[in-house]
Amino acid sequence: MPAVSIHKKQSLTISLSLIITGCHFPVTIMKLFAVFVLVILFLQALAVVEASTMINNASNNLANRDGASDVLDIHKKHHPQKINCSQACNRRCKESSRKNMCHRACRTCCKRCHCVPPGTYGNKQACPCYASLRTHGNRPKCP
Repeated sequence: MPAVSIHKKQSLTISLSLIITGCHFPVTIMKLFAVFVLVILFLQALAVVEASTMINNASNNLANRDGASDVLDIHKKHHPQKINCSQACNRRCKESSRKNMCHRACRTCCKRCHCVPPGTYGNKQACPCYASLRTHGNRPKCP
């Protein structure tokens, strides 16, 4: 049975406390606290569901935006393929009139970009990094 102090009518509702649980908080405060805890738990569960939905949508958008090629492009950007720069530059510079300079520049570009365009001239769109490297005079570095 709850202990009740009967000094005032107002104090009846405020100072009603539970003896069974050994708690001396008024019942109305305990009810408010319980409601507060339930609201916090509900908001936390809602945030977890919303976050997982956003992650799923983002991964679906990334995979479906331009197909699987975007995912592969990201993978290639961060994990470039290892190529044999010496062999690739020999192929690229075989018709050059200045073979030593061509090989030196090509090997530098290949080591930075991990890519050499096909053929002996042009085709730089196949390797954008290779095409974007410039000398101090703002001329194309890579042959």
